Amino acid sequence: MHEKSRHDARSLIVDESLAGSRLDHALARVLPELGLRGRKRFIENGWVRVDDRPAAAALRLRAGQRIAILPGPEPAGTPELSVVERCGGYAALLKPAGLHSAALAGGGGPSAEALLPALFPEARPRLLNRLDFLTSGLLLTALDDAAAKAYAALDPLKVGKEYLAVVVGVLAEPLELKRRLDTEDRRRTRVLGKLEPDSRLWTFVWPEAALAGERTLVRVRIHSGARHQIRAHLAAAGLPILGDPLYGEGEAGGLFLHHGGLEFPGFSARCAPSWLDGLERLTSPEDQ
Repeated sequence: MHEKSRHDARSLIVDESLAGSRLDHALARVLPELGLRGRKRFIENGWVRVDDRPAAAALRLRAGQRIAILPGPEPAGTPELSVVERCGGYAALLKPAGLHSAALAGGGGPSAEALLPALFPEARPRLLNRLDFLTSGLLLTALDDAAAKAYAALDPLKVGKEYLAVVVGVLAEPLELKRRLDTEDRRRTRVLGKLEPDSRLWTFVWPEAALAGERTLVRVRIHSGARHQIRAHLAAAGLPILGDPLYGEGEAGGLFLHHGGLEFPGFSARCAPSWLDGLERLTSPEDQ
């Protein structure tokens, strides 16, 4: 898909020829360069609205409905991965927002996974974690099979993953988000009323700074991590992440979620998000 067309907002009124079609099939009319898998991922990322509401890829359309394609993050040219830390059989890479972590079957754009052989031509690199398309931050790579097996054998509670995010709302004290997650729907993770007994799937949140516009910079820590865990937990707590098109309002500027810290026995890596210095801070925890 050409970068310019990808980031322009467009809309389509469903006519009789499209009535009864699945949403992901109908999008071929305006997103012909994407394969079916790519169009599904486009919908899952929250960039498509039907009558101003998020919709599933399998939605059967009715005549007269309006399909709107939201602008994606600004194109950054050829995607690049940089090595943040390399130690033993592991390397931590910085993934920019707007790059898939894993390669998609049937198209859908470039991926960090596809770039690994060129970064480590002497190794057998393998991704050990994934980030959402809109999320920036650290991707962990095993450089050989032994390292991959050793990581898989680790107790997940010994793996610490730290994020920075900007949430819409005011948070004055730490939160422990322990409600169970339902990830059966491939598009959207649901937060249930029951508590999750497995602490690996809890989300811990600390306020870092109050921001203009009743927003808060927060630090988030998880262990294993389920799909959309942080995004869904925060939204269910009334603190959607700024720029989240699926769980929030999808404001311009991209998703303000960054995986900035990763540690497990024998390895540690940290990197700050590009947007951090541009925030208009009102207070910090030291001021409170």
